[in-house]
Amino acid sequence: MKYIPLKYIREDPGVGNADDSTDAAEETGKLKRLVARVREELDALSPGAAPLRRADLLLQLGRALVRLQQGADAWAAAREAFDLYMAEQAREGAAQACDILFLADQPQSLAALGHGIWLAVTYPVDPELSVALLQHVVDETPPDSDGAAVAAITAYYLVDRRARDPQREHLLLYTNQVLATVARRHSGADGQEAFNKWIEDMELNDPALFLPRLRNVVDVLVQDEWWFDRDALQAALPVD
Repeated sequence: MKYIPLKYIREDPGVGNADDSTDAAEETGKLKRLVARVREELDALSPGAAPLRRADLLLQLGRALVRLQQGADAWAAAREAFDLYMAEQAREGAAQACDILFLADQPQSLAALGHGIWLAVTYPVDPELSVALLQHVVDETPPDSDGAAVAAITAYYLVDRRARDPQREHLLLYTNQVLATVARRHSGADGQEAFNKWIEDMELNDPALFLPRLRNVVDVLVQDEWWFDRDALQAALPVD
């Protein structure tokens, strides 16, 4: 299988980390220069500039600031980007902004994650982005959490329905591995037979059963802090 680089998912915790202090200093320097350049571009935008151009720059700025561990500034950039994307009905951009808002590790980061997951499931955004957002739930919940199981099966389901070559095979393998890991840590399910039984016992073999449970997970993350009207957005969706 040909390796397809992933944009949103870091498969190896060591990927992107500096090997020594010299590499770390070089990486930090590059990020600081990127931040300065993007801020200059933002300042140079005319008042009539396309909102999506500003949003894209803010998203780039937010990503760099997260890597520099400047969470508050990253949040401010990504939150403005989110509002601009939503105003322009650019749902994938808004979901990307939610990923940065979560990674910024601020008081409302869990709520931002819930918004991102809702957008990524409701709209046909990049399947890898959907997986990355749902992966955060898997990573942040206790080993025995049913929420992790629901997030993992939803990730696999979305990839199966939406992904296309060349990313499809890679993402199916990745999400299947995530699901198997969740099964082992949740119930000690090891081996195909035990895994299949776990899927059945957890009612993860029917989207009509597990997708409503995902809504509960999202509600727990967001609480009463919704930044948009879900009913209005769902009403505007095209009918299949």
